[in-house]
Amino acid sequence: MKTALVLTLAMLSQAAGNTLLSKGMKQIASTQHSWLPTLMLALTQPSIWLGGALLTTFFLLYAASLSWADLSFVLPTTSFGYVLNVASAHYFLSEPVSALRWGGTFVIVSGVLIVSRSEIRGRAGY
Repeated sequence: MKTALVLTLAMLSQAAGNTLLSKGMKQIASTQHSWLPTLMLALTQPSIWLGGALLTTFFLLYAASLSWADLSFVLPTTSFGYVLNVASAHYFLSEPVSALRWGGTFVIVSGVLIVSRSEIRGRAGY
């Protein structure tokens, strides 16, 4: 239960962080033509800071989950975050998502479901 909760929070943090980071960078890039002013302006964007904080949260939760669950379980399970990223980009950033790309996300979901049904082995087995 602890692993499922932490991994769910990690995936939500990752999707929200990526969405905010993308939104902030696209806003800046649309007004600038040189990479240096773009980089400087990025430091002033709240959505970029919040996105970075959420991605840091993802990393910390991901690392914590690796302390009590197998990498062979955690890594495929967190790949469901890719599906959340595509959905977030489509819904919040109005990015067009082709049927082929949605099909790919369902392939990922299928793999995640298969892996998530496997047994979680604790540290005692090592």
